[in-house]
Amino acid sequence: MREANRARIVDAVKRYGGLTQVELASATGVSTATVSTIVRELLAAGVVETHSTSRSGRRATRVTMARQLGLVAGVQVGPRTLRVALSDLALDVVADQSMPLPLDHRVDTTLDRAALLVADLLEQVGADDDELLALGLALPAPVDGATGELALRGAMRGWEDTELATMLSRRIERPVHGDKDANLGAIAEHDLGAARGRRDVAYVRIGHTTTAGLLLDGNLHRGRGGTAGEIGHVQVDPSGPVCRCGNRGCLDTVVSAPALLGLLRASHGDLTLKDLLLRAADGDPGCRRVLSDAGRAVGRVVGDLATTLGPEAVVVGGELAGAGDVLLEPLREAVASRAVRTTHGPVPVLAGELGERAEILGALALARRQTQIELTQGGTTS
Repeated sequence: MREANRARIVDAVKRYGGLTQVELASATGVSTATVSTIVRELLAAGVVETHSTSRSGRRATRVTMARQLGLVAGVQVGPRTLRVALSDLALDVVADQSMPLPLDHRVDTTLDRAALLVADLLEQVGADDDELLALGLALPAPVDGATGELALRGAMRGWEDTELATMLSRRIERPVHGDKDANLGAIAEHDLGAARGRRDVAYVRIGHTTTAGLLLDGNLHRGRGGTAGEIGHVQVDPSGPVCRCGNRGCLDTVVSAPALLGLLRASHGDLTLKDLLLRAADGDPGCRRVLSDAGRAVGRVVGDLATTLGPEAVVVGGELAGAGDVLLEPLREAVASRAVRTTHGPVPVLAGELGERAEILGALALARRQTQIELTQGGTTS
């Protein structure tokens, strides 16, 4: 029970950035006396820090996660969600916040919101601006490393021809490093999750669109213009609908959120991806069929990718990975039947261990990697 209470308190501090002991008791359901005792233990162990503050005119003790050597930030821009997190250089998250985004959100407005959220989180944890060392930016489209711009037109309308990392860097006055969300998910699963100990890995992100991050010999393979792993644009139906990339019958026209939800509109009405997953978990046959067909379609493309690259494992993440074996089993079967058969057996297809946190953790890991490179070289990033 004591360990469970300790975990609840640490999780609450991470989630909210910082709380008084009274607020911690309310948020966790743990008595104030127990909170006080556990906070003292965490403080002695260097897990948390305490700061004097006031609430309603009364003095209080605010509890935040301990940090050493500064902080890094991660920003994940999704089709409809913006997520921001702060961590120390051990990648222990000290604050995390999300907010919804409107459809076709504008680049300037979204980056303004990201900068404000970063500032809010720094204030929540009682950190000065100069404690922030760098920021990693995860985007739902490939990023050209040479220019910092999106590498595919149509991927995010209105975001093209813009040096996104530079724009955000000007707003927060700190170095910003941007990359595709699947690449950062690959880094996170390699460093912290299902791909630990493996050198050659394909991280397949299935959500509003389908893409992959590729690790070869432990290093990201970004390819020409950052477009390596864009399996959502592999043609699966030559006579299919036109994709946002301009080609016909891409995987994204079959497995994207609009495509999957469109298949159910006549029978189920207007659903969200969350609705789809919840109904599938409850046994809805139509929703389960849509997800299993999606897994099979992705698996055929991933099977070809596995033949080409020979990865030690395929790790599956993204929103639709929440469907579990409803999606993963048909995907595994398709990979096994499609990929070249070797004496090593089928390529392992693993569920990601980090879930929806993979990409934001990857953004934090990217910021940490760049910071460590700069500290080693004794230079600064412009």
